[in-house]
Amino acid sequence: MDIKLTSKMILEKEFKKNFKGYNVEEVDSFLDEIIQDYETFEKVMAQLREENRQLKEEIENTPKRQPVVSAAAGTTNFDILKRLSNLEKHVFGSKLYE
Repeated sequence: MDIKLTSKMILEKEFKKNFKGYNVEEVDSFLDEIIQDYETFEKVMAQLREENRQLKEEIENTPKRQPVVSAAAGTTNFDILKRLSNLEKHVFGSKLYE
């Protein structure tokens, strides 16, 4: 993915002139537009390369996130059922078991 031309190469390109050739002013005008586009492309590419470098640096300097272990993760279903049973006894008392 190599770029073969630069805006300077386009600017300095010389074409042979002959009697039945293209209109020199039209060719020069079109090449001027191409040069402007190349200069814009070069600026955009430089900005994107810098942004890419900054993002890579940011990723490298960001500490790896450790998975968050919740307190409930160690709780088993048995523990939950036992707690629920104790809560029911407290709320409803002995009426629940009559």
